[in-house]
Amino acid sequence: MISIIFVFVLFAFSILFFINKLTDSLCIQKEIPEDKHAKIFRTINILVTILLISSFIEVLYA
Repeated sequence: MISIIFVFVLFAFSILFFINKLTDSLCIQKEIPEDKHAKIFRTINILVTILLISSFIEVLYA
């Protein structure tokens, strides 16, 4: 049980890191104004976190 949690947390941090890296590339490529970056990052991070939590619950109870 502990090993599943550890692996999933490690996986989640790597997913969030790469999603943020891709979001930064998107903001630069599409020339989005600097004042909108925080809102975009916050929205994407919240949505990805919801997906990760729901997938963790699915793995835990499947």
